[in-house]
Amino acid sequence: MQLQAFVALLSLLGAANANPERHARLAKRQNAGAVVTVGSSSTSSISLSSGTPTTSFTSSTASALGSPVPTTPVGTTIPPLVNITSGMATPSTVPLSATYSAGATPLISGAPVLPTPFVFQAADWPPQDQIAPTDSDEVSEWMEELNGFNIPDITPTVDGTCVNDPAAAAEAASRGWWTCGGYTRVTDITACPNKLTWGVSFDDGPGFYSMELLDYLASKNMTSTFFVIGSRIVERPQVLVEEYMSGHEIAVHTWSHRPLTMLTTAQVVAELGWARKAIKDVIGVTPTLMRPPYGDIDDRVRAISLAMGMVPVIWTSTGTGATFDTNDWKVPGGVVTGPQSFATFEAILTNATTLNTGFVVLEHDLYAQTVDLAIGYTLPAAMNFTPTLTLDSIGHCNGIPSTNLYRESNQNTSFPYPNSTSGDTSVPSGSGGKGSTSATSGTLSNAIMPISMVVASLLAAGGSLLM
Repeated sequence: MQLQAFVALLSLLGAANANPERHARLAKRQNAGAVVTVGSSSTSSISLSSGTPTTSFTSSTASALGSPVPTTPVGTTIPPLVNITSGMATPSTVPLSATYSAGATPLISGAPVLPTPFVFQAADWPPQDQIAPTDSDEVSEWMEELNGFNIPDITPTVDGTCVNDPAAAAEAASRGWWTCGGYTRVTDITACPNKLTWGVSFDDGPGFYSMELLDYLASKNMTSTFFVIGSRIVERPQVLVEEYMSGHEIAVHTWSHRPLTMLTTAQVVAELGWARKAIKDVIGVTPTLMRPPYGDIDDRVRAISLAMGMVPVIWTSTGTGATFDTNDWKVPGGVVTGPQSFATFEAILTNATTLNTGFVVLEHDLYAQTVDLAIGYTLPAAMNFTPTLTLDSIGHCNGIPSTNLYRESNQNTSFPYPNSTSGDTSVPSGSGGKGSTSATSGTLSNAIMPISMVVASLLAAGGSLLM
């Protein structure tokens, strides 16, 4: 896809003024807001030396499902930072704070009502946490979504790492391989366009401790983007429902969390397709954003993702190669400690002040340690940071209308692509779908540039492109 084509795609995203939709979203949300701008006259009030967070909240005291209330409610007391380690005691989980019946109306204008509550039947799904097989009727249908798209003939990597595939690593620039060299394309979302805006997101859930995070975000009138895994969705579907119905953005993070560049094209399709199907079966909508596990993406994986109607989202990197990864995911495994992860985050905030754009940070909601770090330390640190930061979800900070984040409510026939979806009659067909012979204009652009830079340059040229 050439840059000119992507510019045309962006120009169709919506009206120039973001305020009407922003105000509507704020008005419709009861306990969760679209944007929160925070700051103080001093730097972060959380320090490594104190090991004590400045914020706490009371978790839900009951569940509409009748789940038992934890004897020691999670979230009322965050462990001292030095105690957030791989060996920390496992806290009780927070019950759902609300339940939603089939037919409930989501906050997204034009989105279908919630479907019948999801019931997991193992025979209908791939084995959990294993690479999704490719010999099913579903994958055969999803493979047809690639028709009419130019999928680069790039050999899969050995295991998604640079050290074990030096030959692929030597070709990283031409492959557009993010893992080895941080290469991105104009079709990747890697930041928020506005300086000092943090695109907040959490990966790998829905987790046992996601409700604790949801309660905290609601208490701060804040929304986030959740990149969810299919194998976790089928375990905890009601948590996904609560995330979606609370106004958070939902995006794809594959079925089994494998490095995508190591997979065959059919396997990539299966990984994305099964995760997408799990989301659709649970909340009734099909996301248009995805994040590759480990950030492992190249031009082949990008093309597959875009052909399936999903825009890749990666976390920010600086020009010196530093990535905005908190390493919180390494704490449960004992690779780093809580204090080390938080020190990394403090460095991220410092680096963020040097950027001309906003930024996206990698955090997770799968483990107790990562959730405690978020609600006890990283989020409060950002909310008390000087200069003032704006915390927002990734789609919204990039001006993408909430309706465009899901195919069923998407009002833009060119975002992300007018593609058909696996025989789903609720989604219009178009170029690149089943039976289509049209093609995109060439291969992915070789320009190595984050989407935020494209947006900034287009805005400078005159006219607001994005909602």
